[in-house]
Amino acid sequence: MRHRSSHHQPEQDLQHREHHHSGRRGRLFEAGRMKLLVLHLIQQSPKHGYEIIKEISDLVGDGYTPSAGTIYPTLTNLEEMNFISLQDAERKQYQVTQLGEAYMQEQQGKLDELLEKLRLRREIHNNDQLIEIHRAMENLKTALRLKLNTADLQQEQIYQIAEKIDQAAIAIGRL
Repeated sequence: MRHRSSHHQPEQDLQHREHHHSGRRGRLFEAGRMKLLVLHLIQQSPKHGYEIIKEISDLVGDGYTPSAGTIYPTLTNLEEMNFISLQDAERKQYQVTQLGEAYMQEQQGKLDELLEKLRLRREIHNNDQLIEIHRAMENLKTALRLKLNTADLQQEQIYQIAEKIDQAAIAIGRL
C-alpha cells in the first residue's frame, strides 16, 4: 500500500485514473476535468453517486455514460482532498465543503471552458444539419484508431498523419 504524504497525491491519482478510464472515446475529459465537473454538479445541489453519473450522461449526450469505476473513485478522491463531505452518511449524499467552494472559484475559467466544450459537442451530435460533420469526425477517429493500433507504425508515418490532420484543421479554419 502506498503512503500518501503529500496533499497533491490524491489529485495525481485522480488524473491517472481519469486518463486510463476514458475508454474508447479517448480523452473526452482532460486530466482533472472530471473532478471539476463532479464538484460543479454537487455544488448545484447535494447528490448521490448515481445522480452524478446520470447528470454527466445528460450533459455529455450521445449515449456517453461515465462508469461507476470512474465516478466513485473520483468522489473518494474529492473527499480525501476535503473538497466534498457526506451530508448524509446513510444515504451517501455529498455536499461541497468550503475548501471545495474555494477550489471551484479558482477553477471557474476551466469549468466554463469544459461546459462550453460539452455544449458544443451536444450541439454537433444533436443538430441534424451537422450530421455530415459528425459522420466525418467519426470516420477520422475510426481511421486513426485503426492506424494507431498497428504495432509497426513508423515515426515518419506518425509525422505524416499529424501533418494531414493539421492541414485539415487549417483548411477548415479558412472556410
